[in-house]
Amino acid sequence: MRHLWSFLAGLVVAPITWVLITLGQDGSGRTVNRWVEIGTYSTPNLIEPAVYLGVAGILLGLLGTLRISPLGPLVAGLLLVIPYVGMFIAPFTVLDKIPDGWKVLGDPLPLDQPVRNGTLFLIGLLLLMATFSVQRWRPWPAAPSTGAELTPADDTPPENTFTLGDWPPSGARSEQETAPLTLGYPDVGTPTEPLPRRSGTESPWTAPPRYGAGSDSTDNR
Repeated sequence: MRHLWSFLAGLVVAPITWVLITLGQDGSGRTVNRWVEIGTYSTPNLIEPAVYLGVAGILLGLLGTLRISPLGPLVAGLLLVIPYVGMFIAPFTVLDKIPDGWKVLGDPLPLDQPVRNGTLFLIGLLLLMATFSVQRWRPWPAAPSTGAELTPADDTPPENTFTLGDWPPSGARSEQETAPLTLGYPDVGTPTEPLPRRSGTESPWTAPPRYGAGSDSTDNR
């Protein structure tokens, strides 16, 4: 079904694009030529032909880039290329077959102009090149089924494979092993400073310490 809709879109877009390009090119050309003749310009005069060309570009872009089906760009490209290719075989016959004297909203519609300047041939080749995309020929990916079962989450705890043989031997010491905790007492073999001796009945704690030797420095008996 998608190929059918794309085929119909190509049949419709090709002639509409031809008309829009003709209106845009003819209106733009006549506007610029008029500016040159009078020596001044007014840019709002280019809005109408610019709109025609912009709409034609959007239609061609949608037809050539959307991943619907390659038949649309293929059909539209062939329809736009064939008139210019016919100019190599019987140019006067081709020009006679193109309608002349048509008007759209009061503007002339010279449909032979895009054929003469090669614009249709250029656009047609662009559309034909869009059909060489491999992804266009592939079917759309199927939507996932709603009844598909999801894989349940595995909540099983990991198996403990630790054995007693994994412990280090009794004589081995770890490099990160810290020193044992102590109460801060010195070792048995560490020498300590002797306590002050008592002189007679004097106690080392009965008088404050003396500094220097002077006349007032007497022993308390």
